[in-house]
Amino acid sequence: MDTRPIGIFDSGLGGLTAVKEILHLLPNENIIYFGDTGRVPYGTRSKETIIKYAKQDIAFLQSKQVKMIIAACGTVSSAAGHIGNALPLPFTGVVKPTAQAACLATKNQRIGVIGTTATIKSGSYKQAIHEINPGIQVFMQDCPLFVPLVENGFTSPDSEIVLSVIRHYLQPFQQADIDTLILGCTHYPLLYHAIKKVMGKDVFLVDSGRETAVYATYLLEKQNLRSNNNKKGSCTFYVSDSIEGFTQSANIFLQKNTAKTVAYIDIEAFSQNLTKK
Repeated sequence: MDTRPIGIFDSGLGGLTAVKEILHLLPNENIIYFGDTGRVPYGTRSKETIIKYAKQDIAFLQSKQVKMIIAACGTVSSAAGHIGNALPLPFTGVVKPTAQAACLATKNQRIGVIGTTATIKSGSYKQAIHEINPGIQVFMQDCPLFVPLVENGFTSPDSEIVLSVIRHYLQPFQQADIDTLILGCTHYPLLYHAIKKVMGKDVFLVDSGRETAVYATYLLEKQNLRSNNNKKGSCTFYVSDSIEGFTQSANIFLQKNTAKTVAYIDIEAFSQNLTKK
């Protein structure tokens, strides 16, 4: 039994989609979450900047003696996922588990991928899908306004603002006859119902947060790192900007009061020199 916490990080609120699923799948695990709200979004940054931020985020989580790190961020997973290879503990991003789920889901071998500009430019999802099945056709679209929508609380499927932005970006997929759509940023599941409304019931949406949580569960079991504790786990949240703004959104999404479990940290104080194998 290993009662050390699981470390999860994202550029802001999006990684809470993975937290929510892990709370469901692994209710006895302790979680430490870092949302880099002071530097969100990552998706419009250069690869060098994304790598720098990711290393600092990981260094912070390592300082908390976590047993596993999850990059619950499509941008980091796509542009900087390789930095987890040298860590002395299990590490996963969102690309691999999400691509695997999409390949299993598609019936007509036509998959759409939406993500931040950095994620789409990296081609990470297309590469991961083709490593599994090179015969699948992949259609990609960056959606740079989705993260600001989510971070500012615009997620309702009844909002014409939200639906208008989604229609703008997803129109090419409706012409491409896809049957599966990867929500390639962990912010995007917060727009799930609005995206579903635009794409229709015949297109299966792959939730990157959920698939990452399922894969993380598999890794913990494989390496005998499950807590197996009868006591309910705890969640501690850290942010690099306003506690109040994060808490308000986290309370709504997780449907629990996080006010006493959120703290501010100066992420710039953490070195990029990671603890390695």
